[in-house]
Amino acid sequence: MDGKDTLALMPTGGGKSICFQVPGLAMQGLCLVVSPLVALMRDQVEFLTRKGIRAAMINSFMTPREIDITLDNCIHGGYKFLYVSPERLGNSLFLGRVQEMKLNLIAVDEAHCVSQWGYDFRPAYLQISEIRQYFPGIPVLALTASATQEVVEDIQKQLGFGGRNVMRVSYERKNLAYVVLREQSKNERLLRVVNNVKGSGIIYLRSRNKTEEITAFLKQNNIGADFYHAGLNYKERSRKQDNWFHDKTRVMVSTNAFGMGINKPDVRFVVHLDLPESIESYFQEAGRAGRDEKKAYAILMYNDHDRLTLERNIERTYPPQDEIRKTYAALCNYLQLAAGTAKGAAFNFEIGEFCSRYSFDLQDTRNSIKILEKEGYLLATDAFYRPSKVMITMHHKDLYKFQVEHPSYDGFIKLLLRSYGGIFSNYLQINERDLSLSSALPEAEVTALLMKLDKANVISYIPRSSKPQIIFTNEVLHPGNLTISRQHYTDLKERAIGRMEWVITYATQTTQCRSEFLLSYFGEKETVRCGVCDVCLERNKLELSALDFENISQQLKEHLTEKQLTLTELIRSVHHLREDKILKTVQWLIDNGRLKYDADNYLVWVS
Repeated sequence: MDGKDTLALMPTGGGKSICFQVPGLAMQGLCLVVSPLVALMRDQVEFLTRKGIRAAMINSFMTPREIDITLDNCIHGGYKFLYVSPERLGNSLFLGRVQEMKLNLIAVDEAHCVSQWGYDFRPAYLQISEIRQYFPGIPVLALTASATQEVVEDIQKQLGFGGRNVMRVSYERKNLAYVVLREQSKNERLLRVVNNVKGSGIIYLRSRNKTEEITAFLKQNNIGADFYHAGLNYKERSRKQDNWFHDKTRVMVSTNAFGMGINKPDVRFVVHLDLPESIESYFQEAGRAGRDEKKAYAILMYNDHDRLTLERNIERTYPPQDEIRKTYAALCNYLQLAAGTAKGAAFNFEIGEFCSRYSFDLQDTRNSIKILEKEGYLLATDAFYRPSKVMITMHHKDLYKFQVEHPSYDGFIKLLLRSYGGIFSNYLQINERDLSLSSALPEAEVTALLMKLDKANVISYIPRSSKPQIIFTNEVLHPGNLTISRQHYTDLKERAIGRMEWVITYATQTTQCRSEFLLSYFGEKETVRCGVCDVCLERNKLELSALDFENISQQLKEHLTEKQLTLTELIRSVHHLREDKILKTVQWLIDNGRLKYDADNYLVWVS
């Protein structure tokens, strides 16, 4: 509110939205919110609207006429919030109209997407800095729950911050116990966890098929569970999500498609049965537990096969470049698009049908499309439910004349006018079933009437839809001209391997507090042991204070770095502490791989 560009680092569930909603309301003008997910935008717009706050969104599922009216309302209609996807910022129509708006703030949600060093880079986010030239003096508020120090610096650079300005709320979650379980038989241990920890939970897996298998396993053991992944249609996903949210289903078994924007406060456990691809994604997913600040558990199960599985997944995530070009060529053929066309156009797209037609592997195709997204050629969206909408486009006088001349439509038009106030100036959401009940007409006949009135140019009728889409963010290229940059392929693959190594280290190390490990990854240095993770609980058995343990460990490390010592010599080298405490510490360090004996029975510090 002082007009300074600001990057806010806050934990998952920490209240990021309110940080731009309150200033947006308090200041004159409109707050422009850039957000990556249509479903997330829709939820926030509906929430604000229920509070009596004028908010709108623009997404690829809207018709040009809808977008035009929404932009008009944001210029002239006293709206306080406009939510857009980052891809919209490159649209010439949008750029022309947004300059007419009186903005008070530009809010950038999930701001880690702006950095190519982040784990979820979206090239369209780079366009935010370009839109700033039209609004000198208007501050940017960037928000994220997962950014390393490198990404923190890059976000500010890419968004054109006037000066470095980071507001950091510690990512520490004191009520959350992080646990790593080394298990060969994960299913049996999972059953014990679910039976021992009461309340609702989420189980994350990387495979859609495995979500269904684990759900079946839990149901066989009398646990109320359901599965969730991006392959389900919107209606199924919505039903499953609502059942879980309202405690009709206790456990949701899901891929990472579940969770973004989910704010269920009483999740008591989040279990990862597969290794996540990065610390960032793990931290965000695990953070969905215990938002009510009561005790909750974030559990990661790990075994010897997981590293190989993760390595294979990374290889598949970056298909050969010829395969990516082949996928792009097939997409253009499938949608019947010529080179030089389709920039900004959106098309319904069923990936299963596409793969079946061209005999493509589903996972490889999905990964090729993700690379094309990172290159900025296109954007793929999940299925999103768009309700039916109607607007009367005919002038009042002409409408009256139409009703007189076509008495068979008169009663239905009057029903529309009675049921939906403001139908002349805005697209309004309608429900064909409600109109059917009010008019005593079959629902199919109501739909037919709406379509006939649309054809007669009396109304503009947009039928409901729930299909995924492909949006071409740039003009279609001849496949031979498609380039895959080192920056978005080789470099990102190398970084993905680096992030995998961090995950492996987190899963295998047994000497550093889990919370301290995660916080240090994100650049927090002044941290203390949580006391409740599996590492801390093991340490607590020593009956040593944290200060004594650190003091002894540091002295042992210093002495062993200087020269080789036997156990007796080592004990004598530590000053001002009891021998029993030193022995307990030495034994713990040996058990956890930090100390070992060499062939001559000298102790060696393992770095």
